Amino acid sequence: MKIFHLSAECYPVAKVGGLADVVGALPKYQNLAGLQAAVVMPFYDRKFTQENEFETVFRGSTLLGIRRLYFEILKETTDKLGFELFLVKIPGLLDREEVYSYPDETEQFVAFQLAFLDWINYSQQSPDLIHCHDHHSGLIPFLLYHSRLYVRLANTATVFTIHNGQYHGAFGWDRLSYLPEIDLTQTGLLDWAGGINPLASAVKCCWRYTTVSPTYLHELTIQSNGLEYLFYMEHEKGVGILNGIDTDVWNPATDPMLANKISKTQITKGKQANKAALCKRFDLSPDKPLISFIGRLVVEKGADLLATAMEESFNEHPGGFNFLVLGAGDKETEKELLDLKAFYPESCAVFIGYDEVLAHLIYAGSDFLLMPSRVEPCGLNQLYALRYGTLPIVRSTGGLKDSVIDFGEEGGYGIRFNNADVEDICHAISRAVILYNNTKHLQTLRKFMMALDFSWARSAKAYIDLYKSLNPVI
Repeated sequence: MKIFHLSAECYPVAKVGGLADVVGALPKYQNLAGLQAAVVMPFYDRKFTQENEFETVFRGSTLLGIRRLYFEILKETTDKLGFELFLVKIPGLLDREEVYSYPDETEQFVAFQLAFLDWINYSQQSPDLIHCHDHHSGLIPFLLYHSRLYVRLANTATVFTIHNGQYHGAFGWDRLSYLPEIDLTQTGLLDWAGGINPLASAVKCCWRYTTVSPTYLHELTIQSNGLEYLFYMEHEKGVGILNGIDTDVWNPATDPMLANKISKTQITKGKQANKAALCKRFDLSPDKPLISFIGRLVVEKGADLLATAMEESFNEHPGGFNFLVLGAGDKETEKELLDLKAFYPESCAVFIGYDEVLAHLIYAGSDFLLMPSRVEPCGLNQLYALRYGTLPIVRSTGGLKDSVIDFGEEGGYGIRFNNADVEDICHAISRAVILYNNTKHLQTLRKFMMALDFSWARSAKAYIDLYKSLNPVI
C-alpha cells in the first residue's frame, strides 16, 4: 500500500507546531507496520536541508494562473527519518527559510499542491492513497476528482486530517485562475462564505476526514471559525483518532537531552536528579513542587490567564510551589510573566523563546505540567509529560479530555478542570500541591502513567484500519 502524506511541516525538517511531530512520526510507524508511506512537503532553506544530501528525482513546470513556475522534486538520499522524504522546490516561492507568514502564502501553498499533482501525474506515480494534512494541502481532493488534468488519478483514495480547524487558508474567487482547468459546475465544492476555502473543500471532497482526537471531532461542530454547520452536516464522514508520540525520541530511559536518565525501576531518583538540574539552572528550590508550562503564549493556549492565576496561587500558598514557563508569543503576556518573575523571584522562572533540550529537561524534571487551553485539538505536551512521569494539569477539552483522566476517578492519573478561567486553574494548582505532599500516592501515579501506551504504533494501526476500510482490496 503506497501512501503520500502531504504537509507544510515535518519534524525535524521544519517545525512550527504539533503538525510537524505527527507527520514526522506517523509515516515511520506505518512503514514499520508494512505500508509504503512517504512524506511530500515544501523545500525550506533550513538546517536539515543544508546538512543532508538530496537528489533531484523530477523536474517540471506548472501554471499558477498565467505564471509559469519551474519546480524540482528532491529526495533525501538515505531515508534516515524512517520514510521517503520528498521536497518540492520552486525558486522564489518554495525555497525560503520560514514556513508561514509570507504575504504570498496563498500562492505558496497552491503552487505546492499543483507541483505535487503534476509530478505524480506525469511521472506515472500511482499511490493507493493520498493523506492530506490541514488546509495547506486541502485543494488536492477537489483537483483530483474535478480537474481533467488529473483524470488518471481520479480513483485515488484521499484522507484529510484536521490538526487545527481554526485555520482555513481561505482566499477570494479572484484567484480562481490559480487552479488548472476544472469542472466549473462543481465550484460549490470549493466555496464557503463567498470564498474559496481549502479546508472546507477538503472536508466536502475527501473520502474520509479525521481529527486528531475523538472529542475534537465533536468540538468542530461547536467551534471551527465559521465551519460549524459543515462539520455538523459531514459528521458521519469524520473519524477521531488520538495522536501518538514517537517513543524512540521521547524515551526517558535513553533521552540524551536529560541530565539523568529515568528508568522504570528508579523513577523517583531519576526525576529528582533532573529536577535538581532544572532548578539549579533557574535558581529555584528543588524541595518544592514544580509546576511548568511549555507552549505558545497565546489566548488559544490559555496563556493570558497564567500570570493572574499564578499570582493568586502564590498568595494562597506562600512559598508552597515553583512555577516555570518556556514559551513565546503575545508580547503583553510575555511582559506579564516577566513581571511575575520579578515580583516572585524565588518561586517563578520564565524563559521567553523555545529550546528543545530545555523542553525535554522540563518534562523530566517537573512534577506537574499545566495546560489551561481554550482550544486543544489533540495536544502532545500532556503525552510527553505522562511518558516522563510528570502529572498533567489540563482543561477538559479536545485531546486533553481524551488522554487525561482525573486522579480522583477510577483509573485516573492526572488533574482535570472544566473552565479556562483563573478560578479553575487556582483550584487545580491547590489539588496539585496537596497531591505532591502525598508522596506515596504521587509515586504510584507516576509509575502508572509512565506505563501507559500513547505510542504511534497504536495510532498508526487506527489509520491503517481506516485506509483498509476505504479500499478492501488493499
